[in-house]
Amino acid sequence: MEPFDIELGAVNYAVFPEGNDNYVIFKNGKEYVQIQKDDANQWIKFHQETGTPIFEYDEEVNQLGQLIEAYKEEPEQDDDELAD
Repeated sequence: MEPFDIELGAVNYAVFPEGNDNYVIFKNGKEYVQIQKDDANQWIKFHQETGTPIFEYDEEVNQLGQLIEAYKEEPEQDDDELAD
């Protein structure tokens, strides 16, 4: 899966899939957080320095995860695909 952009409110995020439901999220051009799908409704983030999972609830991380899931279900079409 190729990197893609999502919006949460007025903020744009760049999403880089790492495989196995792991994603690196960039915000304002800088690496912001790494997240992973934990279960159907819960996403976890990883500590930036140690890479260990942080299991406390994070609303922003869960919202980003929901947007990623929605994108995976219906990826945006490129201009080339629309011309076909």
